[in-house]
Amino acid sequence: MASETILKQKQGEVEALAEKMKDAKLILLTDYRGINVTDVTNLRNDLRKTNSEYKVIKNNITKRALEACKIEGLEDKLVGPTAVVISHDDYLEPAKAIYNFAKENDFYKIKGGVIEGKVMTAEEIITLAKLPSRQTLLGMLAGALLGNVTKLAVALDQVKIQKEANA
Repeated sequence: MASETILKQKQGEVEALAEKMKDAKLILLTDYRGINVTDVTNLRNDLRKTNSEYKVIKNNITKRALEACKIEGLEDKLVGPTAVVISHDDYLEPAKAIYNFAKENDFYKIKGGVIEGKVMTAEEIITLAKLPSRQTLLGMLAGALLGNVTKLAVALDQVKIQKEANA
């Protein structure tokens, strides 16, 4: 039987993880089998750029932290080696970083996760990760609006030229 000191330590770990998960915009569970230390270091660096945290945590501690946050539906994903990605700022950029890493590393898999309080499957997270970034979408919108304004300006100029010719 585990000593009381160890139980308190584990309870502290659960509480600390639950506190991080409580306000997180993104919680991703990933299977990190088959990747080396260099790859993990590169992934952690990419995730740091998005203000995200990548940790390997025991499944039992992760499960208890999810329960403490009243997040249900991920229990079956906590099998085998599991790494947890947590982001408080944004969910799209870290999801993209994990998705791109998984594309380059055959064994690395997204198991599932939580985005802004909603439990999502790996497929749903991958679909979101494939979307263009917010910056790209805003650029596309600006380009579309500018194109329409330009067409309107040309049409109005043609009306002006036609009126001057008839006058």
